Amino acid sequence: MEVVESLFLFLLLSGQVLHTMGVSVGINYGQIANNLPSPAQVAGLLQSLSISKVKLYDADPIVLSAFLNSNVEFILGIGNENVSAMMDPLNAQSWIRQHVQPYILNTRINCITVGNEVLSGNDTVLKSNLLPAMQSVHQALVSLGLDKQINITTAHSLDILANSFPPSAGSFRQDYAQYVRPLLGFLSTIRSPFLINAYPFFAYKASPGSVSLDYVLFRPNSGVTDPNTKLNYDNMLYAMIDSVYAAMQAVGHADVDVSISETGWPSRGDDDEEGATAENAATYNGNLLRRIAMNQGTPMKPLTPVDVYVFALFNENLKPGPTSERNYGLFYPDGTPVYNVGLRGYLPMIISSSELTVTEHSSALLIICSLFYTLSEFSLLRIQGWSYLDHYVCPRQK
Repeated sequence: MEVVESLFLFLLLSGQVLHTMGVSVGINYGQIANNLPSPAQVAGLLQSLSISKVKLYDADPIVLSAFLNSNVEFILGIGNENVSAMMDPLNAQSWIRQHVQPYILNTRINCITVGNEVLSGNDTVLKSNLLPAMQSVHQALVSLGLDKQINITTAHSLDILANSFPPSAGSFRQDYAQYVRPLLGFLSTIRSPFLINAYPFFAYKASPGSVSLDYVLFRPNSGVTDPNTKLNYDNMLYAMIDSVYAAMQAVGHADVDVSISETGWPSRGDDDEEGATAENAATYNGNLLRRIAMNQGTPMKPLTPVDVYVFALFNENLKPGPTSERNYGLFYPDGTPVYNVGLRGYLPMIISSSELTVTEHSSALLIICSLFYTLSEFSLLRIQGWSYLDHYVCPRQK
């Protein structure tokens, strides 16, 4: 029987497997690229980093199959091109039956986003169809008995705000009010979060002369004080979050949580993309992870830990737009980190079995077998392909 296609060799230090910070942070796993590792390899990478929250922009069956019986929680996505079709209850139920039901017993799916940044787009028909589509998908979950397990929501750009400073004066654009108010009512009823894609990088890029780099990168600074609440903000991301809370409160909804569905910083950019450097990306994401590890809330919501999904797992070489769009990844497609964000631990080094000699192959298997039985949590390795090692390559001693 052929040896598994890829072998994962792990870095050891002083005989101990290094662990990650154990941060409860999610990651956006985009796939607009032609050079990414296989989903099975990605499963190994995320397991090794102890990242257990993944947001997809679709419901790729290959990805979901690669994560069967793992401890990873998934947010699935219905693309903007399919939102209007979801208004038909039969289409919504068919989508759930095809993309959710086959995996739900062995894969942790806890949320479905219907569309991405729909309200800040130019398609007025799509904007009008968004809430009915969300309601239809939710009703499909109800009919299949999955509504208690899976939330329905949608992600928004901060362009939906008319005002974001000071945070206490946050407000929605008037031309979006007809969409936002009923949407918030629906989210309140089903107890789902309001998702925002928040990028301090955009604010800095637009006005580097007036926006403090320390303030946007979570570096020590005197901060900005909201004149209405007297609350002090030492970083822009938390100010953005609280401006959304204030905007929701202004339209009568203090009962919906805000989650960050995307935030990140590019490691490269075009000449006119001020601040797009690997150093700044490492600082922003590294400091963000440290804040999340502290279970911090925002000044307005200090007891509510910030829920964040970092954008993104990999650099995606086929994304359109400026250079920065292709350089938000924490990792290169070969699995090496673009920069150090303080995730201490071991990273899988992916080696194709075709590249190994017989001797190298045997040595690699011995290392894997040794790790397999020294790790206390065997489940970390029981991803797709590892069951072969368990049963055929490293048989248990009787």
